[in-house]
Amino acid sequence: MFHRMSLVMRRSLKTAGLTLAVLCISIPASHAEDQVGGHFGVLFAPLVTSQDDSTIFDNFTIAFPMGITVKRGDKWAFDLELVAGIDPDPQSVGLVVHPGVLRDIGSHWTLGLRGAFDVSGNAWGFTPLVNKAFPTGTHALFIEGVVPIRFSEDATGDSQSSIGLGIHLGVGF
Repeated sequence: MFHRMSLVMRRSLKTAGLTLAVLCISIPASHAEDQVGGHFGVLFAPLVTSQDDSTIFDNFTIAFPMGITVKRGDKWAFDLELVAGIDPDPQSVGLVVHPGVLRDIGSHWTLGLRGAFDVSGNAWGFTPLVNKAFPTGTHALFIEGVVPIRFSEDATGDSQSSIGLGIHLGVGF
């Protein structure tokens, strides 16, 4: 009887496997509407800031944003940006994790809002942005205005906040 059940089970498994193979072959391939892209650029910020009324020459940082974008079939996208920055005073290198959402508003213009989490420091906040792209074949050059809004706490426990203006130039693909 054990041998007989084993034979029945083997036939059932073969039939199920053959049926599954036929179904897999006959089902048309699906095409995801999501697209993956990315970008790389250089960021100059803050050009101005409200923290201490500094100008382009004070507290100036050059950063190198790079990101991965998942574009949905509609006008929305999720973008994960990593921003490595060089701060000259005191000289240090930082990293900001910048997840956000982007909205295509037409004519190669995009509005967005990113969260901002300084990995190497104690600052967090968000960054509204407006972006204008200039498509050139398989990629696009872009200019982006960013308004970094940050909150932090120094070693003595005093809270600080700042709002600034920066320019991000780059290439998207």
